[in-house]
Amino acid sequence: MDIRPGDILTMKKNHPCGSNEMFVIRSGMDFRLRCVKCSREFMVPRNKIEKSIRAVKRADEG
Repeated sequence: MDIRPGDILTMKKNHPCGSNEMFVIRSGMDFRLRCVKCSREFMVPRNKIEKSIRAVKRADEG
């Protein structure tokens, strides 16, 4: 799956704050994500994230 820094991921499950959109800060073996609503940052392993992605919005697509 091609996910780049700057993308916004729509997840299957919500963050505890209620948002299901995450901004990608860093990608690699781990992803560093920031919640769009509450701005909390966290790191998650790639295999766990790839299972829970519903949609990807590219930064250059608008």
